[in-house]
Amino acid sequence: MEPKRVYEQAGVAMTSRSYVEYEKMFVLDSKHLQGKRVLDVAGGASSFTVEAREKGIFAEAADPLYSKSPEEIARHGRDEIEIVASKMEKLVEVYNWEFYGSVEQHKAARVESLTRFTEDYASRDSASRYHRALLPELPFPDGAFDLVLCSHFLFLYEEQFDDAFHLAAIQELLRVCKPGGELRIYPLLNFHTNEYAGMQKLLDELTLLGHLAVKKDADLPFLPNSQHYLVIDKSICA
Repeated sequence: MEPKRVYEQAGVAMTSRSYVEYEKMFVLDSKHLQGKRVLDVAGGASSFTVEAREKGIFAEAADPLYSKSPEEIARHGRDEIEIVASKMEKLVEVYNWEFYGSVEQHKAARVESLTRFTEDYASRDSASRYHRALLPELPFPDGAFDLVLCSHFLFLYEEQFDDAFHLAAIQELLRVCKPGGELRIYPLLNFHTNEYAGMQKLLDELTLLGHLAVKKDADLPFLPNSQHYLVIDKSICA
C-alpha cells in the first residue's frame, strides 16, 4: 500500500486567513456577534480582526508575531505564502478544492488577507487590538471575551506541543472567556490528518473541570478529516 502523503511542517507557520474562512471553520453568525468582544489567538497575519471590526464585532488578536514590525510581518508572510503554495502543488489531489478552487486562487486569497492585515497592523491605534502573547499565557483579565477562537495551532502541532501544554493552553483560553461564553478550536487533527491523539483524555479533563466540550460540524472541507471544530462552553460557575 502506498504510504499516505502528508503536509510537512517544521516549526509553527504564520497564517493569513480571511473572515469568510473563519466563518466556515467556526460556523460564525456575524449578526449575532455584533457588539460582542471576540479574541483570535494564534491568528498570525489573518485579516479576521480588521474584517470583523468592519462588521461591528469588537475583535482583537493575540500572537507572538506582533513583536515584529509591519514590514517584517509582510516579508515573512509573503515568504510563507510562497512556501505553502509550493507544498500544495505537490499534494493537490489530497485536498478538497470546493472552496478555494485551485492553488493559485488559494495563494491569491492569502496575499489579500496578508495585505489587509498589514495595513491595519501598521495603523496608529493597532496596539489596542493586536497583542503580543504566547500561549499558555495571555495578557487579559479573567472573563474579558464573549468568544475565543484558535485556528490551526492547537492539535495541529501535537508533535511539538505535548498534552500538558494543550490542557494549559485551553485552560488559559477559557480563563479569558466570559462565564457562559465559548472557546472554539479548529481543526482537530495533526499534520498527518489524524485526530489529536489526546482528544478523549482532554475532553474528560474538561468535563471534570465543569466545562461542556462538543465536536460540531465545520463548513470548510479542505483538509482530509477536517469536518469538525471543537466548542467548549465555559461554565457559569467556573
